[in-house]
Amino acid sequence: MAQRARKRFGQHWLQSDQVLNQIVTAAEIVEGDRILEIGPGQGVLTQRLLNSVAPVLAVEIDRDLCLQLSEQFIADVASGQFRLIESDFLKLNFEQALIDFEQPRPNKVVANIPYYITAPILEKLLGTLRQPNPQPFDNIVLLVQKEISDRLCAEPGTRANGALTIRAQYLADCTEICPVPPSAFKPPPKVDSAVIRIRPRPFPTPAQDPVRLGQLVKLGFSQKRKMLRNNLQSIIERDALSSVLESLSINPQARAEELGVAQWVSLSDAVDEKIGAITSNSPVS
Repeated sequence: MAQRARKRFGQHWLQSDQVLNQIVTAAEIVEGDRILEIGPGQGVLTQRLLNSVAPVLAVEIDRDLCLQLSEQFIADVASGQFRLIESDFLKLNFEQALIDFEQPRPNKVVANIPYYITAPILEKLLGTLRQPNPQPFDNIVLLVQKEISDRLCAEPGTRANGALTIRAQYLADCTEICPVPPSAFKPPPKVDSAVIRIRPRPFPTPAQDPVRLGQLVKLGFSQKRKMLRNNLQSIIERDALSSVLESLSINPQARAEELGVAQWVSLSDAVDEKIGAITSNSPVS
């Protein structure tokens, strides 16, 4: 008997064959791939992934679902094509789990994740500005809330452009594959969804100081209606920042959402140089 969705785990079962097919297609699974699935639920997507002949390592927090999945895919467990870890993915020491369960490292992630923990899952998969994932995945395909997809893929000058946008696009290329209506799920969520593909890669011109970049992005978006020169006053004096912005051909009255990732990197490097110059020219007391 199929388990009913549990609100505390943010469970919504994807029912749409069309969306399931688009998820698998977006993963671009080829021979030799190994898949990590976070929250396999009732195994509908899991079955599609196994049909692609790629081994699947799944992490599921719900004990009852783990029992159901173990029975459902008993043949795939026996053949080594399917391995299930009962755990909270966010608390799981993934590197140690691979050793403990004698599992090769997955190179792709395909999952319908709980929306309320999307941000921490993304951080665990991608890493941070300061410390990107040292062993990045080749491809990450996720079913997420549409609002999150919009933010991950946002262009400079749009309202969706925010701190999450800059962090994600510094670490990866983000592409929305398709929108997904609530009717594609059972029970239907109260929000629209989307399938997104994330390809981790080094940024072409990395920041000289990723810590500084993160600091600027956090402060810059802390009050989106204010101009950058006001939001960043705790780091650099307004007139000095205006000078830096002009040198980068950025409007001195710009707000955070008007800048793209490359501009944030340039700004971070220029602010560091400006602060260094001011410090070196300051009289010693």
